[in-house]
Amino acid sequence: MNFERQRNRMVDRLLERESLDEATERALRAVPRHEFVPASKHESAYRDTPLPIGEGQTISAPHMVAIMVDLLELSPGDRVLEIGTGCGYHAAVTAEVVGPENVYSVEYHGNLAERARKTLAETGYGAVSIRAGDGREGWPEHAPYDRAYLTCAASDFPRTVVEQVRPGGILLGPLGDRSQVLVKARKRDDGTLDRERHGRVRFVPLK
Repeated sequence: MNFERQRNRMVDRLLERESLDEATERALRAVPRHEFVPASKHESAYRDTPLPIGEGQTISAPHMVAIMVDLLELSPGDRVLEIGTGCGYHAAVTAEVVGPENVYSVEYHGNLAERARKTLAETGYGAVSIRAGDGREGWPEHAPYDRAYLTCAASDFPRTVVEQVRPGGILLGPLGDRSQVLVKARKRDDGTLDRERHGRVRFVPLK
């Protein structure tokens, strides 16, 4: 099976529907999504759909990862906090843009964190930092962050995570309980958030 060809076809199809930044496009073409899903799901790895990865969690559909990476307005060297490592794919795509050493990810499930750490190392993203713990607490040791995003739904951005983002930084995530909306927020100098809504989404809840 030619995974590289499938990956490029997936990105080509996304570009027919979405206007993506060049850095996002390059990242999607570079990261081997099939390595981040269970072997039984390899044939489905480059379909634009979520896939189960264990512990009741999923890997997000490629179009959603692309949209979120674009909305974060990432630049090389940005320090990024991810809440919800999952299988590590989203972190790898982010790392392609900012550099693996600038990505810090928190995962609630210890076994998923360990598996993601292993996969990231095997695929060339071993400098991504992963911690098993409560994502609501963020990762204060490496703050302040230029960007922070949630890969799981919360009723609002966790207060502690907001505090760990620098003024002028961006937060992004699916907010809401039964009905979720992808919200992008820029942090003002006074600590409040200037919010934008970017459509309805459906994510697993933040643990």
